[in-house]
Amino acid sequence: MIVNCALYSDGKRELVGMAEAIAKARSVPDSFVWLGLHEPTFDEFDDLALYFAPHPLAIEDAVHAHQRPKLDVYDECLFVVLKTLCYDDQRAEFDSGEIMLFTGDNFMVTVQHGASEVLAPVGSRLEAMPDLLRHGPSAVLYGICDAVVDDYERIVEGVEEDLEKLETKVFASEGGADSARIYTLKRHVLEFRHAVVPLGHPMRVLTGSGLEGIDPVIEPYFRDVADHLARVAEKVETFDALLTDILTANLAQISIQQNEETRQQNEDMRRISAWVALVAADTVVTGIYGMNFDNMPELHTRYGYFVCIAFMLVLDTLLYRLFRRSGWL
Repeated sequence: MIVNCALYSDGKRELVGMAEAIAKARSVPDSFVWLGLHEPTFDEFDDLALYFAPHPLAIEDAVHAHQRPKLDVYDECLFVVLKTLCYDDQRAEFDSGEIMLFTGDNFMVTVQHGASEVLAPVGSRLEAMPDLLRHGPSAVLYGICDAVVDDYERIVEGVEEDLEKLETKVFASEGGADSARIYTLKRHVLEFRHAVVPLGHPMRVLTGSGLEGIDPVIEPYFRDVADHLARVAEKVETFDALLTDILTANLAQISIQQNEETRQQNEDMRRISAWVALVAADTVVTGIYGMNFDNMPELHTRYGYFVCIAFMLVLDTLLYRLFRRSGWL
């Protein structure tokens, strides 16, 4: 559906209906119309195609979405695709969307997929700069690209905070972090990377290629956006490498903890075995002399009981010292 329609003449907005806005944009010099659509259908685009004649391939991409960031140059217009991202700090997840832009000499059509609010403040921000808006739709294209990249920078700050928390938790004394959460965040950073890195080429093209429909005065503004985007891309690449290191360190921490637990269990088993051996030695002696056969001469010895007790004490003492020396007790 059409969610926004604005006519700009000499850098100032005029309050007119859509039909009048389109007519004036096509007939009045230094005027252009900005139409905003949200998840349109092919039928809705058919009505607009009568005025702007966008390429069928661009229309198909705008309706179906799920495109990577790109810039396509057609005879009728420029077609730009931007990825929008909303970062949820609590869930450490991204909600992605897309903005498609058709820009020509006297029109700008924005098609949004998803619930991102990045477009909402762009109009009022540009209207506060009439000198910039006088340069036509390319000024709007710059404003939208700048807003999207600024949003990326805010997301970078949120991801950095989550990474700091993960690092602290991995090296905390009470144990490592949740490996599943680390891996999930790594997948989301990869999605972030897919939104940021491919946009670098379109920004470089807009910066100095002299494209028809892009006012040369606006090119330095695109250069500024490209610089900000490059910084974001560098940080996203760093996030990916850092998450790999965090995941490796966390697995190492878990392995160390498991080895410590296994070592402790082994020590406990050695202690138990040593005490069992001490008891077993005495059990063997008492078991032999508890058989009560008549032909056992020791049974009728006057001091046999005391000798047997003394023997067991000496045997226990020797075994105890042996186990202590070997570290089992």
